[in-house]
Amino acid sequence: MSYKERQIVSDELTPENPETAEAEPIKQRKNGLYPGISDELAESMKSGWADTELRGLKPIAQAGHTAARRAALSARFPGERLVVPAGNLRTRSNDTEYAFRASTEYAYLTGDQTQDGVLVLEPTSDGHDATIYLLPRSNRENGEFWLDGQGELWVGRRHSLSEAEQLLGLPAKDVRELPAALSEATGPVRTVRGHDAGIEAALTDKVTAERDEELRVHLSEARLVKDAFEVAELQKACDATARGFEDVVKVLDKAEATSERYIEGTFFLRARVEGNDIGYGSICAAGPHATTLHWVRNDGPVRPGELLLLDAGVETDELYTADVTRTLPINGSFTPLQRKIYDAVYEAQEAGIAAVKPGAAFRDFHDAAQRVLAEKLVEWGLLGDLSVEKVLELGLQRRWTLHGTGHMLGMDVHDCAAARTEAYVDGVLEPGVCLTVEPGLYFQADDLTVPEEYRGIGVRIEDDILVTEDGNRNLSDKLPRRADEVEAWMAGLKG
Repeated sequence: MSYKERQIVSDELTPENPETAEAEPIKQRKNGLYPGISDELAESMKSGWADTELRGLKPIAQAGHTAARRAALSARFPGERLVVPAGNLRTRSNDTEYAFRASTEYAYLTGDQTQDGVLVLEPTSDGHDATIYLLPRSNRENGEFWLDGQGELWVGRRHSLSEAEQLLGLPAKDVRELPAALSEATGPVRTVRGHDAGIEAALTDKVTAERDEELRVHLSEARLVKDAFEVAELQKACDATARGFEDVVKVLDKAEATSERYIEGTFFLRARVEGNDIGYGSICAAGPHATTLHWVRNDGPVRPGELLLLDAGVETDELYTADVTRTLPINGSFTPLQRKIYDAVYEAQEAGIAAVKPGAAFRDFHDAAQRVLAEKLVEWGLLGDLSVEKVLELGLQRRWTLHGTGHMLGMDVHDCAAARTEAYVDGVLEPGVCLTVEPGLYFQADDLTVPEEYRGIGVRIEDDILVTEDGNRNLSDKLPRRADEVEAWMAGLKG
């Protein structure tokens, strides 16, 4: 059946009353709308299928953690209905969609990654009752199973509501019933916006942007401190990422014969084999492209004698991502100037990591790294006769350091982004916080304020650092950082 024919069927199977569609036999609604489908075929497709219901399922590994997260959310918003959607498929082009990725807030609270899912917390006298709303198994009686473009015959089996209850540890209902229920609901409601237009439409007269933003901010700040499950996932992501970097080093000769795309594809293979995906667009920046902070075109040449700045991270199946950068000499050895710049960045990163500890201000590690870089720039004569203190006061080092030295990390590569300034940037570190430390120096190819030999060199070193009770732990320490260690590591992999 063509896409157009399937779409006609899909439209016919989603009337205003979904319950009618469930019950109405397909041959009574056919009326010549489905070319090539006989009544006999329609009848045949209704029966003869084995019972595939899965029974005795064990809860997912994080079920206890998601229950605790929902309990904390319930305590923060007593007496209010809370609606957290997973989101819907989004069109990529014509009749194809982007791969679905559930909203962070929904996945954080449920452990589920199902498109169109919605978590609802209904207020009670002593808290909330949580229910997850999902699409049930495709109906075979009305033909949805094989005639709808999102039927299971086309896109694969999904869990039944009973199976979802066993896995996720909370009651499950048909999501197609939810918009009508929300439209009739009374009392205060909050929702996470931007993921499901249908849910938002059902709540139009019941929510306000300000109240909904409070919910989004709270869920962002709730993720600032990771629980044990999240820490284990981040470690898993970092370990897989380290193997992805090893994969890249092993094929640098092939990348030299093609382009940065070979590096991108090599790392992507590791991400898909060991995880769900890449956590963000991989930056595979060779030569002068390394001075472009978010170089994701990855279509340039890979030349011996130049540097490769590889910024990439594996996202685990539970949607936790690593974020690691290494700057590598493509031929395996740094030139004296490359090593000088690299060593400066390494020294800055060491100072930054040392500043990550319980009780420290979030800004401390950035300030420590920036001071080292400012000292190096002054030492190299790039800032005239200004003192380091004056350079830092005026922020002049930022012409070449460009960006902040790190950010929170978790389910989003820039996790907790909606958190309030006082809770994040002006906040204090505590055990369980995970952040990146990633100083860099970037000398643009057209920067006439630096010696010509500096131009086109970009170096960044980035690691994922967990705050512990007595200091910190580098989750990405399986990858070498010191220049001599990097060269030895590359030689061992290429050999």
